[in-house]
Amino acid sequence: MTSSTSPAANWSYPTAIRFGAGRLSELPEACIAAGITRPLLVTDKGLKSMEITTRALDILDAAGLGRGFFAEVDPNPSEVNLEAGLKVYREGGHDGVIAFGGGSGLDLGKMVAFMAGQSRPVWDFEDIGDWWTRADPAGIAPIIAVPTTAGTGSEVGRASVITNSETHVKKIIFHPKVLPAVVICDPELTVGMPKHITAGTGLDAFAHCVEAFSSPHYHPMSHGIALEGMRLVIENLPRAYADGTDIEARANMMSAAAMGAVAFQKGLGAIHAMSHPVGAVYGTHHGTTNAVCMPAVLDLNAPAIRERFDRATGYLGIEGGFAGFRSFVTEFNEGFAIPKGLGEMGVGADRIDDLVDMALADPSCGGNPVELTKDNLKGLFDAAM
Repeated sequence: MTSSTSPAANWSYPTAIRFGAGRLSELPEACIAAGITRPLLVTDKGLKSMEITTRALDILDAAGLGRGFFAEVDPNPSEVNLEAGLKVYREGGHDGVIAFGGGSGLDLGKMVAFMAGQSRPVWDFEDIGDWWTRADPAGIAPIIAVPTTAGTGSEVGRASVITNSETHVKKIIFHPKVLPAVVICDPELTVGMPKHITAGTGLDAFAHCVEAFSSPHYHPMSHGIALEGMRLVIENLPRAYADGTDIEARANMMSAAAMGAVAFQKGLGAIHAMSHPVGAVYGTHHGTTNAVCMPAVLDLNAPAIRERFDRATGYLGIEGGFAGFRSFVTEFNEGFAIPKGLGEMGVGADRIDDLVDMALADPSCGGNPVELTKDNLKGLFDAAM
């Protein structure tokens, strides 16, 4: 790996985080801290046979914690994956979950722990009003999160995105106790990511920060976190993309991913309202879809966000205020070989009306600085094609 200083620290915000290279070895200690004696490691199909997954299972086994394992998780996890994971969890007598992987493994793992002791269907806990209060908190198993990408930030989130396999609609399932008890952020786990995954996940973190910073809601703490998160992505994603072994850049991207997820407590917006239905219908990579949608959304939101980006660009090292930032986003995408439009990702113009209706129903709409309507969302999809 590239010789450079990799940050290491223990944080207590927003939960207990063990951050630093090589800290996967502390997985047994994390289980003890979370009160887990028989963990089920949940990950996605892509990580099922990878060395980092085998290493995690070996560490658990050597500590007498078994090799409980479930990896039947799709890139856009569904309630079908959830039911299969719950079956393995219950039949194996597990008492906690290690959510391991990128967004899909983390989200599904958190939901297995959440649903382990619930009697209602998962859709009853969608992030609508106070629906989360329907859950029995005593039925939620403890969670340890171990991210292997630097994008989603789900390791520090209180929700998961689950796709309804029948309607192809992504639903956000929320409960405060879904926040993992312990997080291990080990940047060494991200070193093996292919370039296109490094780019897509990194741009997901960037989108989280950009949308949180753009949101009109009042949350000064998240606003500040979003600004620093953008800076970390701008400075470190090109380095991680050019040299996957640059452990310092990998670590800073892991920080940016977690910061994006903390920041979007302030709100998301049209980028995510668009990318959720596109991903649900076409199975596209979420972060890459966000990147493709971002330029059109910035153009729509310009009247409402120009002034705040005029102030921020000096800190971000970008000249020209908002206009300079808008130009930078296009060049940034091009530097990572991101598709120039949704059409290149297989999205058909014949489905735009359906996608507009799905986007309008997405809860991310509420955080957009310009009110979203059928007409302007249609314009956004047309522009993003």
